Amino acid sequence: MSEAESTDDSGRTAAVVIGGGLAGITAALALADAGLRVTLLEGRPRLGGLAFSFQRGELTVDNGQHVFLRCCTAYRWFLDRVDGTALAPLQDRLDVPVLDAEAPAGRRLGRIGRGALPVPLHLARSLATYQHLSLAERAKVGRAALALKGLDLNDPALDAQNFGDWLAGHGQSRRAVEALWDLVGVATLNAVAQDSSLGLAAMVFKTGLLSDPGAADIGWARVPLGELHDTLARKALDSAGVRTETRTRVTSVSPYENGRWSVQVPGERIEADTVVLAVPQREAHELLPEGALDAPERLLDIGTAPILNVHVVYDRKVLTAPFFAALGSPVQWVFDRTEASGLREGQYLALSQSAAQDEIDEPVAVLRERYLPELERLLPGARGAGVKDFFVTRERTATFAPAPGVGRLRPGARTKAPGLYLAGAWTATGWPATMESAVRSGVGAAKAALGALGRPRDHLLGLFEEAA
Repeated sequence: MSEAESTDDSGRTAAVVIGGGLAGITAALALADAGLRVTLLEGRPRLGGLAFSFQRGELTVDNGQHVFLRCCTAYRWFLDRVDGTALAPLQDRLDVPVLDAEAPAGRRLGRIGRGALPVPLHLARSLATYQHLSLAERAKVGRAALALKGLDLNDPALDAQNFGDWLAGHGQSRRAVEALWDLVGVATLNAVAQDSSLGLAAMVFKTGLLSDPGAADIGWARVPLGELHDTLARKALDSAGVRTETRTRVTSVSPYENGRWSVQVPGERIEADTVVLAVPQREAHELLPEGALDAPERLLDIGTAPILNVHVVYDRKVLTAPFFAALGSPVQWVFDRTEASGLREGQYLALSQSAAQDEIDEPVAVLRERYLPELERLLPGARGAGVKDFFVTRERTATFAPAPGVGRLRPGARTKAPGLYLAGAWTATGWPATMESAVRSGVGAAKAALGALGRPRDHLLGLFEEAA
């Protein structure tokens, strides 16, 4: 691309989106749909951010297992916008098999599900029969859930409180935290209750389990994530007229003239009326011009949390369900990725291990010694099965850490610099670091930019109101 090409000589407002993850793709599509001429810049050779795929021999491997819920209205809009809805269907009704490795034979399988009754009665039958908790623990869980439902998510004091302490104060035993609250919370927050903000935890449980009977129905991609977040996303961007440049790392963003912006890439300068920074918080800190935020150092105070993914290919089928969660084991969630990966023989399981600070740097040999026996404990079919491949993928900064107090560190979409906006799952969306949060942030940045430009936002208003 040349400077001449980047200059808007057509009279259309020019926008540059920096970052090709879900936040950046969403912002670019929303701006282009409003008639702006958009350039999307991504330093990697692909789109999708931290939700991507790669090849390992004949396998197409997702770097990590990602799921979404029926209440994730923004991400579901994204899927629809890139024509990917049919490739990532939702369960008809929430159903999570939970295996306890330490339970006696015949009592190892419990289930978390929902009925068709109104909230909160939709969970009553599942809770009443959840055998991984005692009758007294189930009753106390119900009372805590009602107390959680009564919390005001707009109360800023919740952000400073510790979810683990709140649960203890509401009679939740260590077992109840392990078998229910952390079972859900670790997967969605990427932190145990004791390390989580009450505000974010309350948002997860109120929205996912206590807002609508079907809110927590689970969806996941039946194809590689790269097909959704790169292949289909590029097609949608192309159709919208977005110019997408990968392998293009931005080195600076600075005010130019007449209220415009200059975006510098190696050997090139791109002019724009609007810039959206849709990159991780530390990268955003490096690119922000002076004065754009009152306290830009706060971005560096937003901690990060890792996710480890363990991948095992067996020579035969060892799991009949599409996924399960585990108790009494270091194993957390296990998904069958056989069909999505293109594997023709045997079975490919992916283990998603959140809040993996203690394991993220462990050698593969150590993880193999730990997890293969655990899978045999949980899955009788794995005993004696041949292991054709074992490997791990590591995302050391997979999400922001949802620690108490993080809410005050997360900036909104607008900056103090006119025409410059922020997007990313780490911004102030109200959600933890999920695909939903990323898409919401892209919508929020585009909405703010279009409002400042006086451009139509009708195509975003319905979505954002539903997703807010």
